[in-house]
Amino acid sequence: MKKWMTVLTALSLTFSLAACSTKTGGEQTAESKKPETTTAPAASTAATKAPVEITFWGDWGGEGEKQFVMMADAFNKSQDKIKVKYVLQEDMITKFLTAATSGGSPDIMFWDRWRTSLYASKNVLHPIDDYLKKDNINRGDYYDEALKELSSGGKLYGLPLTVDARALFYNKKLFAEKGLAPPKTWDELQNAAKQLTVWEGDKLIRSGMSMQDNGLFNMWLQQAGGSMLTSDLKKTNFNNEQGKQVLDFWDKLINKDKVYKVGFEKGLGEGTDAFVTGKVAMTYTGPWMLSTYKKYGKDLDFGVVPPPTGPGGAKGSVMGGFGLVIPAGSKHKDEAWEFEKWWLANKDNTLLWAKTSLNLPGFKPALQDPFFKDDPNWKPFMDTLEFAKIRPQHPGYSVMEGDGLMPNIELFIQGKQDAATTLKKGQEQGDKLLDQNAAGK
Repeated sequence: MKKWMTVLTALSLTFSLAACSTKTGGEQTAESKKPETTTAPAASTAATKAPVEITFWGDWGGEGEKQFVMMADAFNKSQDKIKVKYVLQEDMITKFLTAATSGGSPDIMFWDRWRTSLYASKNVLHPIDDYLKKDNINRGDYYDEALKELSSGGKLYGLPLTVDARALFYNKKLFAEKGLAPPKTWDELQNAAKQLTVWEGDKLIRSGMSMQDNGLFNMWLQQAGGSMLTSDLKKTNFNNEQGKQVLDFWDKLINKDKVYKVGFEKGLGEGTDAFVTGKVAMTYTGPWMLSTYKKYGKDLDFGVVPPPTGPGGAKGSVMGGFGLVIPAGSKHKDEAWEFEKWWLANKDNTLLWAKTSLNLPGFKPALQDPFFKDDPNWKPFMDTLEFAKIRPQHPGYSVMEGDGLMPNIELFIQGKQDAATTLKKGQEQGDKLLDQNAAGK
């Protein structure tokens, strides 16, 4: 999932990997002794086979690029048969699709998992099911939802690199001042947001709850007990009581309780994080913000809890994250798999990446390390991941959500359209987009 943040994370942790060298000398060959009439025996020869070079594409630069290069270097030092080179690619997907038809495909790629249902049908990815079977990789070591997001048509196309989900960040100091406990339900969230909001006349000084991200409708809908698409993934499924509960609750928070004002955070100035500065008491965001808040929020004492449950007690959050995939056009698929397996099916190597990048690893055994398990800020995300769901696996889902539903929700938030009209128009436009972008069309 994309991550919106206005403050850059500067990572400073460094770790080392004790790589076990398996280097061997070249094979020695010698001809059998010739008959005595031969004037001289053949000289023995030694040849060292050069490593197979594979290219690793990704679109992370800066610190992300350094972390990928670190992993490639660690793998290269661990053996002498394969050499990985990381290549930073801007506009990676466009270049990848071009390369897929022109013979210039990379051997392995950094992959936003939600793309799988869209591109697997184009036959540009190589399934890894046979590799898993050959190397006895345990699927139970990964979140089912993450594997599901990397699958299409009954085939698995990669392993999860990271997992993430949004949880509720809250300002401990502000909560303590009001004697409030972190909310566990929508009712408690509403009560806390009301008490923590501060107005001076018609000017909002502090918002009790950030409501700027309309794209979280999916998460709120899950908490109301609903889902974005029908079970057969052919139609939208939000123009119903569950969808109305979400919009009605948003209406209460914004227009009746006035815990938020549309545009409030944008009006604080470019580069200003409202949660860091105490202008927002609660906000939904992901684990990628932990290091940012710790680094830049020197006066910020924050906590994290799983998302509060909806009216019927349903839990909800959206799982996202990245993986590694092998393109169908890779010339060195076996070698690419060895790199992927070394990184994503080995606890020590997974932890090297996770601790350096400060991302939750997709390999579940690594999450049992004290670095994650014993940290009170990581645990709420790990708890949330147990019930978080991926976005529906329809190739047109992102178009439906972005072009069909979100423009209507924006009109609702601005007070230009009521809930019933918003859901009805979102359904009508969304269903058309799903049909237009269905597989095979």
